[in-house]
Amino acid sequence: MSTVDHNEFLIQQIAWVEQRVRQLQADAQHQPAQQPQLLLECLEELWSMLEELRIAEEELQRQNEDLLLTQQMAEFERRRYQDLFEFAPDGYLVTDLYGKIREANQAIVRLFCADLPYLLDKPLVIFVPESSRRDFRTLLNQLPTIHRLQEWELPLCNQEGTLFQAAITVETVRNEFSKATALRWLIRDVTVRKQTEAKLHQIQFQNLQLVEADRLKDQFVTTISHELRTPIHVIMGFSELLLDDLQQQGNAQLIAMVEKILRSSTHLTTLIEEILDFSKLQAYGLKLQLERFELADLVAEITEDMRPLAMQKTLKFQTQMDPPLLWVYHDRTRLRQILMNLLSNAIKFTDVGQVDLTIQALPHDRVLFQVRDTGIGIAPIHQAHIFEDFWQADQSNTRRHNGTGLGLSITRSLVTLMAGQIRVASTIGAGTTFQVELPQHIPAI
Repeated sequence: MSTVDHNEFLIQQIAWVEQRVRQLQADAQHQPAQQPQLLLECLEELWSMLEELRIAEEELQRQNEDLLLTQQMAEFERRRYQDLFEFAPDGYLVTDLYGKIREANQAIVRLFCADLPYLLDKPLVIFVPESSRRDFRTLLNQLPTIHRLQEWELPLCNQEGTLFQAAITVETVRNEFSKATALRWLIRDVTVRKQTEAKLHQIQFQNLQLVEADRLKDQFVTTISHELRTPIHVIMGFSELLLDDLQQQGNAQLIAMVEKILRSSTHLTTLIEEILDFSKLQAYGLKLQLERFELADLVAEITEDMRPLAMQKTLKFQTQMDPPLLWVYHDRTRLRQILMNLLSNAIKFTDVGQVDLTIQALPHDRVLFQVRDTGIGIAPIHQAHIFEDFWQADQSNTRRHNGTGLGLSITRSLVTLMAGQIRVASTIGAGTTFQVELPQHIPAI
């Protein structure tokens, strides 16, 4: 039973008791002989009615307490909602169906740079730039028939005249008869987000341009390198024929000149091969040609090629393997290229002393290749850069040692392709040691 029903019931009971008391009083006046008995009956009846009134009063008091507690909870929730509304990080508005502002929180005050009294009863359209007002009014007229409009992006203008990009969500408020009565607005300033998105799109576009430029560069390098190799091979072939004839004639001056042509052609061929390998590695187009072979045979080939270079500079060249026989499953050509690059650099940058190649079997089917020299060494500030593309310690136009600066970069890329690691340790004036650790058997892909 509701509180209103109990109140009416209590009033009815009181009225009925008053009526009954009057009736008993009238009966007592008309029947004086039966007054004692009638008085007892009246008292019992009154006691019964008073007991019912007491019960009704207790129930009413309990319901009043429940009502008070409900009112307190409702007030607490109202205040909590008001706090959430007021101090929400996003802007909240309540307007009538025509867009006139009825309520606004602190975020809206900051967003529009206007005091709350100024905002109330103002049409929201005054904060819309002239160029967008027609679209705004058109959509505003449609909102009562739409339950919710999500993330409507629209430029707005605060009271100071500053434009900002807003993301607006609007929800229609309806009464118990489903009739639209008001509009709730959530307004976020997304200017920074839009600027970030624009910058991101610009960066993505620039990245696409860079990717395309890189592709064209690789294509150009590959084409030019192939075009250069053909005439160089022709030059080398005719130079070798000419050298054979000159050696038979014994013309020392011409022999020296032709040998210089051959050396320069060979050097140029090496540079072209480096550029081609670099281009393939950058495009992930280089595939390993795996085969099983004995390392001692490869070391013998490398020694045969490197020893004459070392002898030209009166350097001591030594190789050592532990164990002497070691079978591997590798790309023979690329492993040879790694060791030749490291040994060529060691001989190039060493004027006095020796160059050593050491190969050692490690636990867990790993192999350590170590190239050590007694050359000029690498400064600590340069050691972090030596594996970078085109990097050379001497960047001057008059540098003593020629090259593309790709040798160590290619070496590192090949080592990485073989699932290995490369390390360097060096001291200025004392020499350099390169260590390459590779798996003994590269799994076939």
